[in-house]
This record gives sequence, C-alpha cells and structure tokens, in this order.
Amino acid sequence: MNEESLFAPGHTACAGCGATIALRLLLAAAGKNTIVCQATGCMEVVSTGYPNTAWKVPYIHVAFENAAAVASGIDAALKAKGEREGKNIIAIGGDGGTYDIGFQALSGMLERGHDVLYVCYDNEAYMNTGIQRSSSTPYGASTTTSPPGKFSIGEDTVKKPLAEIVAAHRPSYVATASVGYYADFQNKVKKALSKKGPSFILVYAPCPTGWRTPSEKSIEIAKLAVDTGYLILWEMENGDRNTLKVTKMPPKPRKPVVEFLKVQGRFRHLMNKPEELKKIQEFVDAECKRYGVD
Repeated sequence: MNEESLFAPGHTACAGCGATIALRLLLAAAGKNTIVCQATGCMEVVSTGYPNTAWKVPYIHVAFENAAAVASGIDAALKAKGEREGKNIIAIGGDGGTYDIGFQALSGMLERGHDVLYVCYDNEAYMNTGIQRSSSTPYGASTTTSPPGKFSIGEDTVKKPLAEIVAAHRPSYVATASVGYYADFQNKVKKALSKKGPSFILVYAPCPTGWRTPSEKSIEIAKLAVDTGYLILWEMENGDRNTLKVTKMPPKPRKPVVEFLKVQGRFRHLMNKPEELKKIQEFVDAECKRYGVD
C-alpha cells in the first residue's frame, strides 16, 4: 500500500468500520489521478462534514440514486475536452445506493460503456439511516425493518446477486472482494482501472453497528465470510463468462457457515433454530458448488 493515505484520518466513522477500510485501500490502489463521485450514504456522511473533508482527491457528492450517472457525465465531459487520458473516474455507493436506489443509473452506465469504475461497499443494510434492510440484506438477518419475532425469522428473502446481474451487462471487468483480503481487493482495483470501459467491484465491508460485532473483529469476520464460503471472491474480464474464476479459495475443509453467523448479533436469534441454520448452510453449499469452490 502507498505510504500516503488519500483518505485522511479524522473522519467520524465508527471504530472498526469496514467501509472506511475499503475506501482507504481503494484510493491507495488507484492513486492521486482519481476523481471520486459518491452517492449519499455512510461514507459520504462521515467524510464530508463541512468545512472538513477526508478526501485528498477531487470529490463530488451526489444524490442517493445518481452516482453512476454523474460519473458517466464526468467521463463524457473529459473526453469532449480531450482531457480523459491518465485519469481514473470512480463512482462509489453503498448497498442501498447501488442494489436498490442507484441501480437504474448503474445499469445505464454499464450499457452505455462509460469508462468508469463503480465500487459498491456492501454492509448489507441501510446503516446510516437506522439499519433498515436493503435488497443486499441476507436471509435471516435482523434489521430494524426485518426484526425477528414470533412469526418472523428476520429477513425472509435471499440477497440479490448484484455482481452476477452486473456481469450480465458484459462490462470490461467485474469482481467481488473483501476488506479481509486486502491484496486481492487492491489487485482487482488496479486491474479494473487498467481496462477501457465500465467496470464494477463489490467489496464486502462489515459494519460493527449494524452487525452488532466488536469493532476489533471486523477484518476477522470479513475473512470468515470467505473461509466459510458465505462470500465467494471471483472476477470476470472483458464481458466473457469463460474468464470467470475464483480468486481466493476457502480452506479445505471449508469452515461451517455457523462460525460466521454466531459472532454477529444480527443472527443471534438463529442460534437456537437448527432448521434455519441448516437451510443457510445448504444455500451456501449450493453456491460453492455452482462456482466450483468445492
């Protein structure tokens, strides 16, 4: 990692915030010649409290839904002025601003072929507005809008496969990553920025507040997601599904998914429900088989 951090300390994020780790790793890999366009979300709130900023690169804050659209406009404007070469344009959104509210703009950016890297930091809920569920929230998770109770096990739908939906647009590059495996994430950032055309990285970023986990455990939990097969790290290049490959294999034998679930308060209500744990394990096993992990 570069010694100079382009995402400065002194912001107001929670201790152990996985998303701020992701941003620091992202900018270290991208370098100074980068323009950031960021949707409203946790990372915008904690990093841009006027008159201060944590960003040491050109930065534009936009609305929840249009980070990809504004980044597309920056790409088009720089090309029109003949000033596009040598600059990285990165759009950033959380899972709410990407999976849900900003998806239409993201799809348009991909379809039009803009030379933009879109990075979604995924903490699996709307964390900055009160921990409401998003379409990234996994099955069984407790949020303020998917609370467990007598008639509910928590979130009752499975997580939207956003990276696969992006891959169906045939972008230049698409990948999943985790702050727990930082070298893998930074290599993917560099590869994405080396491509012409649209690229997308989904980086898994634990939220101690929303996941009800100890601040010092964020990296450990991010690794557990990969080591249990709950999160599969993969990449695909040049819109060609034949290039899809898993970049980080879990250990053999793969750890049971309960090792990942039991350390998080948002899944605590499932620990006395073996039938639900079995259902989640079976889903993870099927996904690992589909990607050739097992």
